[in-house]
Parts: sequence; structure tokens; C-alpha cells
Amino acid sequence: MANTGLRKTKDFTPGNCPVVYCMNIIGGKWKPSIIHMIRTDRNRYSLLLKNITEISKQTLTNQLRELEKDGIIERIIYPEIPPRVEYTITPYGASILPIIDSMYKWGRQHMTGNRKSYCDEK
Repeated sequence: MANTGLRKTKDFTPGNCPVVYCMNIIGGKWKPSIIHMIRTDRNRYSLLLKNITEISKQTLTNQLRELEKDGIIERIIYPEIPPRVEYTITPYGASILPIIDSMYKWGRQHMTGNRKSYCDEK
């Protein structure tokens, strides 16, 4: 296979595919859940970690940094002692919420059992 000089990065969208572009931003195991929780007021690091019990601290930190870098969320530091940090969905990030809502509804319709999940609103 010839090296075309293209690396698999967020800028790599084979065939200029919009689906690939979207998945580069919100794809992965945790990002849709993180976005959903931030928008349902579980917007502090400790609340996210408490709600997604399967995620490691490092993975949560990395995912939050990527979402912030991509402009989906904003990190707000309150000058208090101890400092308080909260995450909010940016206006750009809000444009993704209908996708997250559709994922939630589809999953709810097709999941077996009707147990409460960490994605359910508080």
C-alpha cells in the first residue's frame, strides 16, 4: 500500500464524508455520554466520574480536553477556594445535541430490559 502522506487525524475525512467528520468530533466510547451528561447538569468532573463508573480518570480527562479543543464544551473555572470547575455546552456544541438526543431515543427503544442507566437524567 502506497503512503499517500495522509495520517489518520481529525482532519482526515476519506471522500470528504460528513459522517466521518462528525464521528471525528463526537466518536468514541464516551464522548456522546459525556456531552449528554453535561447538558443534563452533571457538569463537574466529579459528577461525570461518579456517573460513568466504568471510565478511568485519565480517559475522562482526555475526552474532556478533546471536546474542549474541538469547541463542543467550555471549561469554566470559578475563582473560589477550592477552585470549582464546571463544563458547559457551547453554542457550537449545542448543534450536536439533536444527534445525541436521537442516539438516546434509539438506544432506549432497542435496549433489552428497562433498567435505569447512567445516561438517564438525574
